[in-house]
Amino acid sequence: MERLKELLDRGVVWVDSTHEVVSRFVLRGNYGDRVESKFGLTRQGVRWRFFRLFNEIYVSAYTTILFIEKHLGTRFRQDALRIAQERFVARQQALENVSFKEANAYRGKNQD
Repeated sequence: MERLKELLDRGVVWVDSTHEVVSRFVLRGNYGDRVESKFGLTRQGVRWRFFRLFNEIYVSAYTTILFIEKHLGTRFRQDALRIAQERFVARQQALENVSFKEANAYRGKNQD
């Protein structure tokens, strides 16, 4: 996310939403060497991860919230936000532990 934010802030890439039959987010911009080297992935890999994160995970989270709140109302929203924030903080703290850092020991070593 930090790498994506940096590229978004620099204007190298940007996010659009389509207004087709089924709307979705699209990553636009320069898919040249900078993007590939920044992410350590091919352009297709960057597109796939972006699609998965923005269109499947991010939008699905809101779809789930809308479904629950349609049927049960918004009375659980504040507690859900508090619990989510607690989990986020716990996850960030766990990631600071050396044993939870980069799981891929080969990341960045494939200098073809």
